[in-house]
This record gives sequence, C-alpha cells and structure tokens, in this order.
Amino acid sequence: MELTENTGHPRRWAILGVLVVSLLVIVLDNTVLNVALRTLADPVHGLGASQGELEWSINSYTLVFAGLLFTFGVLGDRYGRKWFLLVGLAIFGLASLLSAYAQSPGQLIGARALMGFGAAAVMPVTLSIISNVFDPRERGRAIGVWAGAIGLGVAIGPVLGGLLLENYWWGSVFLINVPVVLIGLVAVALLVPDSRDPKPGRIDVVGVLLSVVGLVALSYGIIDGGEHGFNRPLIWASIVGGLAVLAAFVAWERRVEFPSLDVRLFRVPRFAAPVAVIGLVFFAAMGVMFFSAFYLQLVRGYSPLETGLLMLPFAVAQLVFAPRSATMVKRYGGRAVAVTGLALTSAALVAFAFATATTPIWIIGLIFFVQGVGMANIMPPATESIMSALPREKAGVGSAVSNTVRQVAGALGVAVLGSVLSGVYRDQIEPAARALPAPVRDAASESVSGAYAVAERLGGPAGSAVTSAANDAFVSAMHWASGISAVVAALGIVVVLRWLPGRNAEEQLLPPEPVGDPELVAA
Repeated sequence: MELTENTGHPRRWAILGVLVVSLLVIVLDNTVLNVALRTLADPVHGLGASQGELEWSINSYTLVFAGLLFTFGVLGDRYGRKWFLLVGLAIFGLASLLSAYAQSPGQLIGARALMGFGAAAVMPVTLSIISNVFDPRERGRAIGVWAGAIGLGVAIGPVLGGLLLENYWWGSVFLINVPVVLIGLVAVALLVPDSRDPKPGRIDVVGVLLSVVGLVALSYGIIDGGEHGFNRPLIWASIVGGLAVLAAFVAWERRVEFPSLDVRLFRVPRFAAPVAVIGLVFFAAMGVMFFSAFYLQLVRGYSPLETGLLMLPFAVAQLVFAPRSATMVKRYGGRAVAVTGLALTSAALVAFAFATATTPIWIIGLIFFVQGVGMANIMPPATESIMSALPREKAGVGSAVSNTVRQVAGALGVAVLGSVLSGVYRDQIEPAARALPAPVRDAASESVSGAYAVAERLGGPAGSAVTSAANDAFVSAMHWASGISAVVAALGIVVVLRWLPGRNAEEQLLPPEPVGDPELVAA
C-alpha cells in the first residue's frame, strides 16, 4: 500500500525547529557545566565547592532527569504534550536563573535538581510531537535532525562553556539558558499544536511510582558507584534494589488492564532490538567522552575551550550525516545503515585504544569525526524503528523508553569504564607512586588530576617524573577502557543482524501494525 497524501502538519518543519532549540538547550546544559567545575571550586571566583559538592552539582540533575523521563513521557501522552513542553521549559528556565545566582554549593545542587525536573518534562515530548506532526515518509528525516541536535549539544557544550568562562563569571553558563527558554516558550505557544492519547484509560499510579523509584535507585547506585567505587554495601543495595523494583514494574505492567508501558512490545524485534542498540552505543560512547576530555586537557595540555573545539568534528559529522540517514535507510534498509554506523563507531573506539601522548592531533580529530558519522547513522534509524512500532497517540511511551535507556546506559558507561580507567591507572602508576613522599602518594595514585597537582607542588625534575608516569599510566588505562567500549559497541552489530528486521523502502511507507491489546493501542 502506498501513501499518496501527506498527513503531516502544515507547519511541521517550523515546529521541528522549535523542538530542536528546546532540546538543544537541555542537552547543552548536560555538558556545559563540566568546564566550569574548576571555577566553582575556587572560593574567590566560584562557590568554594568541595569535590563531593561538585559531583552532586552534576549528579542531582542527572538523577532527577533519568528518574522522571519515563513518567513524564507517559503523562505527556495523557495530559497533552504541548503543555508538558511549556511547563518543562518554564521550570528549566527558572531553575537556570536560580543556578546562575546560587550563593552556596547546596543552593546550586538544589537548583540543578529542579533543572533536571524541567528537562525530564521537555525531552520525551519533543520526540513524541515529531512523531505526531510528521507523515511516516518524512518522520525518519525529522528524527535524524532531532538526533543531530543531541550530538551537536554534546559537542558544543564545552566550547560554549569555555567561551563564557573566559569572558564572564561562572553563572553565565546557566544564565544563557534564560533568553533561549523565553524565546522557546513564545514559539511553542504560537506554533506547536497540542496532541494527546485520545483513549488513555485509567492512570497506572502503581506503575508510575515503581518506575520512578526503580530508576532513581538504579541511577543513584550507578552514578555514586562510578564516583566513589563499587565496594560499598549501600551502592549494591541501591543497584540491586533498583533492578528489583524495575522487575516488579515489569510484572505489574504485564497484569494491569491499562499499563504505562505495554511490556509485550519487547517481544517485537523492531522495538526491542533498537532499544538494546541505543543502550549499548551510549554505554560505549559516553564512557569515551568522559575519559577523552581528561586525555585532551591533561595528557595533551589543551585548555577547556581548545578541548571543546577539538570535539567539533563529532558535532559536524552529526549535523551533516544524521539528517541524511533517513535517505540512506530508504535506499539500503535500516539494518544495513545501523550495521555500518555501529562498525564505524566501533572502529573509532578501537582507534582510541592506540592513541598515545604524541599522536598527531589531527588523527584525534579524525577519530571524533568517524565516531560522529557512525552515531549519526545509528540513532535515527534506531529511534525511527522504536517510534514506528507504536501508533502516534502512544509516541510518548516510545520516546520515554529510548531516552531513559540512553540516559541510564550513558551513566552506566561513565561509571563502569571510569572504574576500569581508575583501576588500571592505579596499577600502572603504583611503582612511581611508591617513590613519592607519603603525604602526596595517595593523591598521585588516585587520579591523573591528583598526580598533576602533586607534580605542581613538587616542581623541577621530581614533578616532571610524576607527570610523565601519570601520562603513561593514564594512556594505558585509556587503552583498556577504549577496548572494552569497542567490544560493547560491536555487540550492537550482533543485535542488529540477529533481531532488527530488514525493511525496504516500500515497507517503511506502511503505517505501523498495532501491538498488544487493540483497545490499548486503538487510534
């Protein structure tokens, strides 16, 4: 069957522009803060935040964001996506203002948590609105633009943060959100149509609560374990408890009449396989982004702004190739495009396993570019497959699932690969650390940042020896972490080849088949 009439909204491309701007400000904030941490720790120019307070200024946002993504996607379907977008943007803008003028680390942590609340309301509805305003024939291209915005935000966040910090005070990294949010609120109110599930059924209160508790507990265990180690009972209690609550959520959803998530969808390959691929890719990619920043700033000696600029090839690749991925899918099929993207991403991660302290910097830029091209050809077909498995009125569920998996997998990647990095680093630097005075031995062994601080205190030949040993240890640790991330990304190839259905151009023009109870998914 061929669709002849375009069922998309007349202003769909203008609406997409508004949604991309709304999404970009959310994603930017996830990365822009990283370059401000050193300033925030300064008692004169910042807030005098301790290491733990700096960690929670990031983690409070991530924890609330990850914990509420699924819930807000479901509630947006029920109560209206436009209004969730407006409320989420307003809360995010207000919280950004509060963050910019925080007078203490505690105030900043609280304001950041509120920003995570607003962001969790915005992100899932952007994708579900796209699914509702675009015809199936154009939806893949629109999702490609959406995915490109995520990649752009990740890459340009450090650049923007560096520029602001070189010219203004630390609060500017938050204050810049406010005018963007105000413009976004006006544009959303004027352009974006409201949409919701016409037959939502009764609200699944138990399911919603179980999902929040399970995701928050799991995310807390992963984040805090990654920061402070997984050798504490509290961390494993949080992780195992979170997984147990999520298992209870699945059991509940299987038996309730009006579930928040029809778990039978995971029996459908075109839904389950891309969800798994997104999780694997973001586990690998976010871990690499984490240690590559340390590699560029410490081992290679680049400033935060220069580091951000060196990551721009990733953003360029996302901007160029993500919007074109839909055309590639129509020509070659989603499976072929996803496998190619995964192969390129895996190759880039393998290349990091051979990078040294003297690798020409243009090669590092090329690696970022190849990784960007690969991910630009994974996310759009995977996301389109997830969204096409659901009718339009259930789009928020698909968006919430894919975004939640991406967020939790990214946090898990940073935690696990960061732990691998720390463990190998400590083993490699131990011989050099034994020769250091006792008061500084632990600091040099803990992290490459600590070793650089020790080297600065020692000065002279002794300091240079510590720096050299730390660089060698970190590069060795980076090789191990890169190798593991490449293996994880390569597992995605197996998932795609085994479970993702091949679809030709004609099949993509067909409307999705309903899944599950006809009453649940009826248009």
